[in-house]
Amino acid sequence: MAFDQRINDVAGLRRHYAEPHPNVKAKAIDHIDEGARDFLALATFAVLATNGPRGGDASPRGGPPGFCVVLDEHRLAFGDLSGNRRLDSFENIVTNPPVGLLFLVPGMAETLRVNGRACLTTDPVVLDACTCDDRRPSVAVGVDVHEVYLHCAKAFRRSGLWEPETWPAPEDRPSAAEIWRRHFNLDGVPLEAIDRDLEMGYAASMWTVGGDDF
Repeated sequence: MAFDQRINDVAGLRRHYAEPHPNVKAKAIDHIDEGARDFLALATFAVLATNGPRGGDASPRGGPPGFCVVLDEHRLAFGDLSGNRRLDSFENIVTNPPVGLLFLVPGMAETLRVNGRACLTTDPVVLDACTCDDRRPSVAVGVDVHEVYLHCAKAFRRSGLWEPETWPAPEDRPSAAEIWRRHFNLDGVPLEAIDRDLEMGYAASMWTVGGDDF
């Protein structure tokens, strides 16, 4: 490890923090209640956290409001749309099912956290439920929900994420094309060409069902 003075156990950790308020512990429930269902019906983005043989991974997932479908109070699912085919999250799920999900609703500073055990399923009933704008997935992520709770707004308020006046100006934002050029050592390739290829790829596969481009 590249860091000194590490905290290596729970006892050492607790020496730096007081115990949480009882209400903080009590807020976690073991099912998808009406409030969580309402939140998920509007959520357009989630981060899927998994862990596997190569370590941890956090992957963005998104779609129209309600892209993640509540099947019942203990199960949710979302279909797989095209990605980069690395399948990092999916390989982790098939070897180590526990997952964490963080759901976001645009403009809302609170987030919804869901923990449980995931699987990959081709169950026709689940795939039908996860159909989005007539795009029926060939694979869906199903989650057996163990814990649900609303996370406070502090992180989002600190970040100003939903406040346009705090956003960096377009000219100050990092260029995706420049990052890719450095990743691949493409010093001789014009940024405009990389930008064009990126946009062509997005346009061609944005709504392609995962696996259809095999």
